Amino acid sequence: MDWTEIIVTVASADIEKAENIAHMTVPYGIYTEDYSCLEQEVLDIARIDLIDDELLAKDREHGKIHIYISPEQNPAEAAAFLKERLDAENIGYEIESGNCDVESCLESWKKYFCPMKVGEKLLIRPVWRDDYEPDGRIVLDLEPGLAFGTGTHETTRLCLEALEKFVRPGDKMLDVGCGSGILAVAALLLGAESAVGIDIDEMAVKASRENAALNNVSDRYKGINGNLADKASGSYDIITANIVADAVIMLSSDIEKLMNDNTVYIMSGIVDIRLDDVLSALPESIEVFEQYEDKGWYALAARKRK
Repeated sequence: MDWTEIIVTVASADIEKAENIAHMTVPYGIYTEDYSCLEQEVLDIARIDLIDDELLAKDREHGKIHIYISPEQNPAEAAAFLKERLDAENIGYEIESGNCDVESCLESWKKYFCPMKVGEKLLIRPVWRDDYEPDGRIVLDLEPGLAFGTGTHETTRLCLEALEKFVRPGDKMLDVGCGSGILAVAALLLGAESAVGIDIDEMAVKASRENAALNNVSDRYKGINGNLADKASGSYDIITANIVADAVIMLSSDIEKLMNDNTVYIMSGIVDIRLDDVLSALPESIEVFEQYEDKGWYALAARKRK
């Protein structure tokens, strides 16, 4: 199956804004080429100052964002959305597109996904990378496939950091829009007793189950293919929803029935311009008690009012 590769070229100063817009287009299948800080990054990561001539010849003034879109997701609509949002942000850009096969897309992206420390306790390790040092951290082995949730995006990192803070031994956890299962697996590795992941994408549910097995927690994880929380029942101690703002808003009317008196409800995937919309949609009985922000993305921790 041929996918469409859209390449957006912008000035290096606009890379972060353009990346955020790209992540609003598709939640996965994105990688960025940005060589503006090449020398310092090579020194920080590799501890050397000798750089290949091919890398030194790269454009330092511009970056390229590669976005991969499956045929059924309407690549033409995605390109139109990108142009509209980039124009609205007054970002100068060039857009080009072409076809690529899934394997090529995946292999291109994998080269840029490295083992990564998150928060104080976790290290996310792509299963194809062995070049890492745990340094006493809990290692979460991950094969995301085409599912959202690698830990590289601000929204996922904010959720993982919140989970470190709020997960307690014996907790029951629900992850709405589970994607790769990274949040549910992290919660289980941090001590939760059980986790349920729900996603409308069957491929994502399959990936979440496989990642639970990779981390030896599949006996405590249940992946469900369904729409938001429609198939969830009972109550949970931790609920996460790392999804787009509109989906968080839609979930707000039903989330209370899944919460007990001490539940921590973590919402993320909320870009700054939608923060007020999400806050306004929460029922009066639920209050936000902590707020986290990174590069224009927000995560909220909420609970029932006492």
